[in-house]
Amino acid sequence: MKQMQFPAFALIAFAVVLAGANALAQDRAITLDSKTTRTPPELTEEADVWSFSASASTYIVPDFQEYVQPTFTADRGWLHLETRYNYEDLKTGSVSIGYNFGGGEKVEWEFTPMLGGVFGNTRGVAPGYKFSLTYWKLEFSSEGEWVFDLGNSEDSFFYNWSELSISPVEWFRFGLVGQRTRAYQTDVDIQRGLLVGFSFKKIDLTTYVFNLDQGKPTWVFAVGVSF
Repeated sequence: MKQMQFPAFALIAFAVVLAGANALAQDRAITLDSKTTRTPPELTEEADVWSFSASASTYIVPDFQEYVQPTFTADRGWLHLETRYNYEDLKTGSVSIGYNFGGGEKVEWEFTPMLGGVFGNTRGVAPGYKFSLTYWKLEFSSEGEWVFDLGNSEDSFFYNWSELSISPVEWFRFGLVGQRTRAYQTDVDIQRGLLVGFSFKKIDLTTYVFNLDQGKPTWVFAVGVSF
């Protein structure tokens, strides 16, 4: 199986952004209406603590090369940093910065508008978002970005990944997934599929299958860890 390797320059770029944002994040004053919104994590000592996540998704696409799509994120209070590779295009990386919002009690929500840059086979500017809504054992999440291609405006494209899942127990979930991508070509604009996920402590394992009605489904195996 041929896999793409995450390049050293993407890690260096993320480290530079992380260091700069760390300086900006210190002594940041945040004002919120306590009845309506909050900035996760809660405005306590946790707001000064970094949290990180790393994930890798292996794509097995019919009549196409197999590849790995890694993602790294870092959050501190309102600040969100993210870097990805092989997401917008193969041999293409991206770095984004965002602002975390959140709120709710019975119905919890989080929203992060982001702005990023894309480099590699595809070069451009990418405004985007991450959003999640949780009620009881149900969760809806969506992330998307519009990549404005600097090389050819006709290649600008809206990417999206959305999930709707239910967790009958804390360590297991299943549901529906949809995505819109140009990393590889399919016969449908919006790919639809199923997901099954398991979690153990801070590790998540999820299997996705797309295009079951097309005869040759696409499989995605994802592993993630938070720390």
